[in-house]
Amino acid sequence: MGILDVFLQSTSSISLLGGLVVLLLFYLVFSSSFSSKEDSKEPPGPTPLPLIGNLLQLDLKRPYHTLLELSKKYGSVFTVYLGPKKVVVLAGYKTMKDALVNHAEEFGERDPMLIMRELNKGHGISWSNGDSWKEMRRFALTNLREFGMGKKASEDKIITECEYLIEVFKKFKGEAFDMTQPLQYAVSNIICSMVYGSRFEYDDPEFTSLVYSISTLLQLLGSPSIQVYNMFPWFCKWTPNRKSFHRLDAAFIKQNFQLLSRLKETFNPQMCRGLVDAFLVQKQKLEKSEITNSHFHEENLMITVQNLFSAGTETSATTLRWGLLLMAKYAKIQDQVQEELSREIGSRQVRAEDRKNLHFTNAVIHETQRLASITPMSLPHKTAKDVTFQGYVIKKGTAVIPLMISVLYDESEWERPHSFYPAHFLDKDGKFVKREAFMPFSAGHRACPGESLARMELFIFFTSLLQHFRFTPPPGVSVDELDLTPRVGFTLNPLPHKLCAAPVHEEEEGLRI
Repeated sequence: MGILDVFLQSTSSISLLGGLVVLLLFYLVFSSSFSSKEDSKEPPGPTPLPLIGNLLQLDLKRPYHTLLELSKKYGSVFTVYLGPKKVVVLAGYKTMKDALVNHAEEFGERDPMLIMRELNKGHGISWSNGDSWKEMRRFALTNLREFGMGKKASEDKIITECEYLIEVFKKFKGEAFDMTQPLQYAVSNIICSMVYGSRFEYDDPEFTSLVYSISTLLQLLGSPSIQVYNMFPWFCKWTPNRKSFHRLDAAFIKQNFQLLSRLKETFNPQMCRGLVDAFLVQKQKLEKSEITNSHFHEENLMITVQNLFSAGTETSATTLRWGLLLMAKYAKIQDQVQEELSREIGSRQVRAEDRKNLHFTNAVIHETQRLASITPMSLPHKTAKDVTFQGYVIKKGTAVIPLMISVLYDESEWERPHSFYPAHFLDKDGKFVKREAFMPFSAGHRACPGESLARMELFIFFTSLLQHFRFTPPPGVSVDELDLTPRVGFTLNPLPHKLCAAPVHEEEEGLRI
């Protein structure tokens, strides 16, 4: 979708003449922003146009594709203008590691999108900075570990959730169905059990509405009209997608408020059920100490819970969808996974400790994460100070986009970057090997705080489903017709599709979970 299409959609109620006058005024105001660079040591990039910058060169549906192509011409550190805003893009494994790990302090701040500033107001974890971010991130990491993240407690929760999920799949009796919602509900229940202290039934309308809101919000966040609104709020504030975004967020906040209110009614500081209770305990302690500038307040709790719910639902569920779709498309690889599971595990439930013996299966999961590249562009960063990086001068406050897909598709790091090739993670003896360029959770100060939980979820859910079911295309659909093109959105989801999940064996009913 082109920039002009978005403008026309966003300004249908404005006369063409009025629109031209507005464009002329902003041309005059912002033209100085695109004057020749004062410092030749700044990263190179395509020449921007006044006001719109490099948007005419950008595919707004898949901006990461354009940025990948630009990196081939301008190098691994280059500049683009998204509207009037200058942005430095980082591409490739070596550059990304150098910036996010070796220069973690300099590149460690968040540059929140305008629409997220409107909603989060500097609170929570994902889009915040400064002391509030440090406090909330530290609190979330400590308490997620306390309530089981990366431990046997979370493993038991995942295994229990597998039972519910497998029962849902069985009800379709091998017929084709859309697996999106069951996978979202199963994965979401893991983070819910740690945050709220309990899971939800898959038909609970309150729960299904929460999951729907988060999924739709992330899809809208990556839409061309929201991207353009973030760049030109004074011109595109009436876009329907912005209104939908605010409406869905308000609905999510209202539902969460009701959930938190019920938790407060039964709150017992001596028996913390989850992260919400732990937050309330800390809030009480600080209030008794008469600390007035605490970050432990209602708004921070609400936004932090929303951030965790969103991150804990979308990425793992989407990765599982890609994994099952790839198994249906590449039947021989599915054969190898199921043969290894049968040989190494048999009929018992897979556990996290089995990972060390399931070399091929582990490689398939890692390759799924690599090829799917769920978050092709990291949440935008911002430089905390002036920095000289790889010979270029990047000034304090400059927006920075780590192009994560460029790491996972780096041609200097991967033998077949654009193919599904589990051998990327296997040595000559068929043993699993780690790859330094495998960075689906980003790196440095802003790396995903739930990485250990996500890794356990992907392993146990994927292996449990492959133990029980054979995944195939619907009747009449060939494997060549299974489309691996991602849907437009902030995260890369598969296009809507259905698969068949047929029991692996007739005696599968007796398989112990």
